[in-house]
Amino acid sequence: MTLFGDRLDLAAAYAELLATDGVVRGLIGPREAPRIWDRHLLNCAAVAERIPSGATVLDVGSGAGLPGLVLAIARPDLTVTLIEPLARRTSFLVEVVERLGLTKSVRVFRGRADEAATGSSGREPISGDVVTARAVAPLDRLAGWCLPLAIRGGRLLALKGSSAEAEVEEHADVVARLGGGEPAVRLCGVAVIDPPTTVVEIVRERMIGPRPAAKKRSRGGRPRRG
Repeated sequence: MTLFGDRLDLAAAYAELLATDGVVRGLIGPREAPRIWDRHLLNCAAVAERIPSGATVLDVGSGAGLPGLVLAIARPDLTVTLIEPLARRTSFLVEVVERLGLTKSVRVFRGRADEAATGSSGREPISGDVVTARAVAPLDRLAGWCLPLAIRGGRLLALKGSSAEAEVEEHADVVARLGGGEPAVRLCGVAVIDPPTTVVEIVRERMIGPRPAAKKRSRGGRPRRG
């Protein structure tokens, strides 16, 4: 398992947690347990080749920690924040981070991507060099959530499947309006895993923040005063 190097034992411990607690707590389907390595861990670890050394990574909609926790295991030089709004998932993530001894390089943020980007939840806004997401949403919505979290010149790495090319063609205009550059489809892990991981990579070229919340309207149709 060259993708994990000398941290293969740590990856195996995470795989065991996914196949046991992850299934029991509904984060991984029972049918996924036998294919956790091929379908999940290796698929996610391959994305590390698109991430520069020492980068700050924000993983949106982290769920059971895919790909964020996998990247933290494969790349100890990274600082990773797992962004997840659901309590039962964040509880699992916090437990896994502690059990794997990753508390110095991984933090868990309970909340939505827009809350993380704006600090609207009462916490400091956060941003990173790289924003990752796997099986979260179509590219237009995903870009709207993730690009505001990337620094200028940072990038979104969206793990996609066979729909990648079609999504890029359909949503490139939306991505541009959100401040992103031209989306590029990358194959990660070529000659290492089969099939390689398909990633849509978007560089944040312009700083366009999240859209402000709409003002509440009174019954007469006029915006209410703050």
